[in-house]
Amino acid sequence: MAQQVEKQYKIDRPVTWRDYYEMTKPKVVYLLVFTAVVGMFLANDVSVSWLPPINALVWGTLGIAFAAGAAAVVNHVVDARIDTIMARTMQRPVAQGRVEPKKAILFATFLGVIAMAMLWYLVNPLTAVLTLGGLVGYAFIYTMFLKRATPQNIVIGGLSGAIPPLLGWTSVTGSADPYAWLLVLIIFTWTPPHFWALSIHRIEDYAKAEIPMLPVTHGEEFTKTSILLYCILLILSTLLPYLTGMSGLIYLVGAVILGAWFLYYCVVLKYRETDGVAMKTFGVSIGYLTFLFAVLLIDHYLKPVIGF
Repeated sequence: MAQQVEKQYKIDRPVTWRDYYEMTKPKVVYLLVFTAVVGMFLANDVSVSWLPPINALVWGTLGIAFAAGAAAVVNHVVDARIDTIMARTMQRPVAQGRVEPKKAILFATFLGVIAMAMLWYLVNPLTAVLTLGGLVGYAFIYTMFLKRATPQNIVIGGLSGAIPPLLGWTSVTGSADPYAWLLVLIIFTWTPPHFWALSIHRIEDYAKAEIPMLPVTHGEEFTKTSILLYCILLILSTLLPYLTGMSGLIYLVGAVILGAWFLYYCVVLKYRETDGVAMKTFGVSIGYLTFLFAVLLIDHYLKPVIGF
């Protein structure tokens, strides 16, 4: 596959560091790292210190970021052929031939090895093992198999993208506590409506690339219904941190308001769709998750002060 990509595309300009940076999917990695860092702060006992241990905060963050970047680079190589077919991805460095697949794999290997070394020796082995599992899950199980095998690809493969807050938590505590798994559950439930909204917007691209995303295999209306139902399930799952005593009233109010915001767009997408609503829903989903984790963090630090 790598040889075919090398032969098919000519490099249209010299490769730069920006091409390697782009292969790491920085916008995606930023969101993953943000949820991981929030996991670190939520695992931190504020009665002892306002900041998590510095080794977890620095080396844990870098290790998780490097591992996520490595998985993204592998994705660029594996998807090079279909990337040239889809408008959203056709300008990617490997697809355009600006970076040779062999060099991209070497770059991914370098990032992955550095990530594992930092996490194993400077954080703790559990975080390293879980991070490696996430890397393998996304780069190989999802990208190489699930993505092309089933319309439930993003549901099954979503676990890999849902574990960063667990990784942040284990960086601090060295254990996979139940509260950390609640954070994983929230992102796991959030992933399908988030990605299916984008899939509706890019349905023609996925159809041309013969990728069995849900709107391609089951139609847009079925996908819109699935997005709405998953959004409701997501809202219910976001109540669990309050119901289990992990978070207080500040989080509960924030989660309800943010849930209503996301739900509104999912309802509009289902019953009153106009041009651009699917992409707007996709954008709202990113804002929703970012604000939800920010509220979790605010609640964690204010709850001991205000007492609820």
